[in-house]
Amino acid sequence: MAEISVQLNETSSGWKANVTVSEGGANQFTVSVKKDYYQQITAGEYSPERLIQASFEFLLDREPKESILRQFDLPVISRYFPEYDRKIEEYL
Repeated sequence: MAEISVQLNETSSGWKANVTVSEGGANQFTVSVKKDYYQQITAGEYSPERLIQASFEFLLDREPKESILRQFDLPVISRYFPEYDRKIEEYL
């Protein structure tokens, strides 16, 4: 199982995270999430860090870490995986 490490930095519109996924080597990612999207997905019940970690768990269940975009805004996941918005709660 992959180890997911999230280093979160707050921005004026939300958060930017440096994510490391370690499993047979480490891969680095930069992920942004805006406050309104965070509220829409979590209703404030989970931390932004937990949302990002859960999002990577979701992605890793569907594709290898090498296939994940190196830099993206969190809502982009639903473009590739339309079920993301309704399934992410299962990961939180």
